Amino acid sequence: MSKHAATKDRATLYAQAVTSGVILAGPDVRNACQRHLNDLAYADTRGFYYDEAEAAEAIAFFEECLCLNGGQFEGKPFLLNGWQDFVVGNVFGWKRDKDDTRRFRVVYIETPKGSGKSPLCAGIGLKSLVADDEPRAEIYAAATYKDQAMVLFRDALAFYDQSPELQSRLAASGTGANRWNLAYLEKGSFFRVISSEKKGQSGPRPHMALLDEIHEHRDGTVIEMLRAGFKFRRQPLSVMITNSGHDKTSVCWEYHEMGQKVCAGQIENDEVFAYICSLDEADLVDDLYLADETLWPKVNPSLYAGIPGYDYIRSQVKEAQGMPSKMATVKRLCFCQWTESDNPWIGSTAWFACQDKEHDDNLLVSRRCWGGLDLSSVNDLTAYALLFEPSSDDPYWRLKVWFWMPGIGLKVKSDQDRVPYIAWRDAGYLTTIDRKTIDYEFVITDIMRINEDFEVQKIAFDRWNMASFKKEVDRIGAELPELVEFGQGFQSMGPAVKEFERLLDDKIRHDGNPVLTWCAANAVAVEDPAENKKLDKSRSTGRIDGIVAAVQAAGIIERTEDQGETRIRFV
Repeated sequence: MSKHAATKDRATLYAQAVTSGVILAGPDVRNACQRHLNDLAYADTRGFYYDEAEAAEAIAFFEECLCLNGGQFEGKPFLLNGWQDFVVGNVFGWKRDKDDTRRFRVVYIETPKGSGKSPLCAGIGLKSLVADDEPRAEIYAAATYKDQAMVLFRDALAFYDQSPELQSRLAASGTGANRWNLAYLEKGSFFRVISSEKKGQSGPRPHMALLDEIHEHRDGTVIEMLRAGFKFRRQPLSVMITNSGHDKTSVCWEYHEMGQKVCAGQIENDEVFAYICSLDEADLVDDLYLADETLWPKVNPSLYAGIPGYDYIRSQVKEAQGMPSKMATVKRLCFCQWTESDNPWIGSTAWFACQDKEHDDNLLVSRRCWGGLDLSSVNDLTAYALLFEPSSDDPYWRLKVWFWMPGIGLKVKSDQDRVPYIAWRDAGYLTTIDRKTIDYEFVITDIMRINEDFEVQKIAFDRWNMASFKKEVDRIGAELPELVEFGQGFQSMGPAVKEFERLLDDKIRHDGNPVLTWCAANAVAVEDPAENKKLDKSRSTGRIDGIVAAVQAAGIIERTEDQGETRIRFV
């Protein structure tokens, strides 16, 4: 390309707009754009050149052959916005002098949720499948799990379904949602899903590997499995796309750091291209970026095209106020901040806003409620929570929790845990049992006494130690409400945690029991790839039994809506 500034190349125009400040971008994107402009001037000395016509042809493939899918975008041409122009132009435009093959072998893209990276990646795969003239090309949508890899492949299928040009060249294997392969029979090539779940599969020889959500990869197994087959190809390419993660010992963080250094010129690697959304240090002071919407395009490059939209990001920030675990997720998915995995779940602001300093137990008498029971193993805390539904006289859900511990050795345990168990006992917030270990008969008798004043519907319990508890219930002939087994994994805990978070948004009141407040402060939530949460005792800083019991109660409520008799169950 000419070293003069005038150009119609959209990738270069984007780079110029970013470096001049016309388009707002973070430091890593600014560095990537400056690198592109520097290379236009000097990369020929290292054996590379930029093919404007090839870049334009690749962009045209998206906009003339592909249509988007889902919601308001269904059937609309895939018109690339600026950052996507920049990525596609770099991937297909940069070439090697010696053989005119692609310059880049690794592409790392880290953008926020909803920016359009998955369809972009699927489009890159389809372009390579039909236009690279690679005999028997193997294009893989890859991930640790097949379901994860299918997200990207479904975008490719949707493009195929809406493109007469692709349908004239490709054939799909399977039917409906069970389609698993797109074949370019004339070239003996295909595009399909691969994961590390299937053992013993023959070694792939990928022409292109499209790796989704790298931050969820447990290790580099999938990446290395695919890269091992690159030696058979003229111009192989790994395209890695991801949200920001939370594990700085992960393979994703390794590529994140390498991409940053390559863009900044700290490492010279002409085979790596990176587009990493990030904020400047000044934006991070006192979390300025959360309130200053003018900064949001730095880490949401598709905002210029209205995606995912300011309203969406505003709602995410608002929902996360006072909820550290939710805020950590928002920072990671909306603002490209790498967060620590061990984040407090409930912030003090949200918790104390729900405290009723004038709580009156008389408000709870004869009110319907649901229970949660978290049993200690030997000498720890046992908690019984009741969650009371709103009444005609009281618009709030009410939470009350009772606690028990062995009394013998309490001073030693208090010193070890650095927790005022004795003061809590003396103030009536904690009941102690005159034994070295927990006494289930005592707890059961107390629960029966507690239940006399309330309309307890069901009691959720953890499977742990429940067999012994039930034996004791049968032995003493205790009468308890229906006991509901409640799993501690994401499947059961996910909806329950979400419901409890909903209640914390000014729909619930608790009595300020300091033992419960201590449990709330200790609670840590972990998240699976589908953004389901569960409480993790192993990562918590202290006991969380009272909150676990409360969340279990929230997980089995049957709420009768004011309008009609629809019952919503969270079991």
